[in-house]
Amino acid sequence: MLYTTIPAFIISCLLYFVLGMRYSADAIDTSTVEVLLKGLSDSFNITPVFALIAMIPLVVVVVLAYKQVSALAVMVIASLVGMFLAMIINGYGLYEMMGFMNYGFSIDTGIAEVNRLLNRGGLQAMMWTVSLGYLGLSFGGILEKTGCLEALLNKMAASTRNARNLIITHVFSAILVNMISASQYVAILIPGRMYLPAYDKLGVRRMVASRTCEDAATVTSPLVPWGLCGVYFTGTLGVPTLQYLPYTFLAILVPIIAIIYATTGKFVWSNTPEMQAAIDAQRADEITEAVEV
Repeated sequence: MLYTTIPAFIISCLLYFVLGMRYSADAIDTSTVEVLLKGLSDSFNITPVFALIAMIPLVVVVVLAYKQVSALAVMVIASLVGMFLAMIINGYGLYEMMGFMNYGFSIDTGIAEVNRLLNRGGLQAMMWTVSLGYLGLSFGGILEKTGCLEALLNKMAASTRNARNLIITHVFSAILVNMISASQYVAILIPGRMYLPAYDKLGVRRMVASRTCEDAATVTSPLVPWGLCGVYFTGTLGVPTLQYLPYTFLAILVPIIAIIYATTGKFVWSNTPEMQAAIDAQRADEITEAVEV
């Protein structure tokens, strides 16, 4: 993913730098920021040492992800580490922490702005997003098991005769599914599963298919107002999706770079003969097993 993400990230930084040059900090009213900082410092132990300690859950996530530990296990372990750190640093009890995880953090600092900043989160507050995910994944499973995906792939065979057309079709399909299903998970799973046989048939490495799922489905999910990420971002930031969309340079540039690579053939790797033979053998075993069933 670095081949598409890093160029988009660098270009985005340059664009943000240019936009930032149009504004001056002299006109900014910092009174609200000062109120927030005072409220936070009065309610929590905020020092350089504790700030470094608070980074431990992030380090745990990075290390476990690098070691390819299960994503669910990483989330649970990092959450438990964060919980125990909060108990040690800020003196919360286990019962309080379990309540925070379920219903969201709750505190009265005496400052309304700080309360609005902190009093949120929890499993119950996420159920709207989680329910969308369940519905989206269920919808994707129905499409796959009923054979709709295979039928769609056969209809689009003309668009997947070479690697260039395949990747470009994958990009636009993932964006379209993102908009229809309102779930990046479905936008990853449906086109990914649908086009994977075509990648194998053309001898294109599966890592290219995986990267294309990220290039098209993952990064564009926050741009769908009714999607999982769009709903979350709007609720958290208080900014409508269509207002922040023009400034999401990374999400806009990554699919474009993926299409450029597909057109030029850059960073689109082919299977070695050994890899292709293994994939063909796996496909043959799957077909044989399906026939037997």
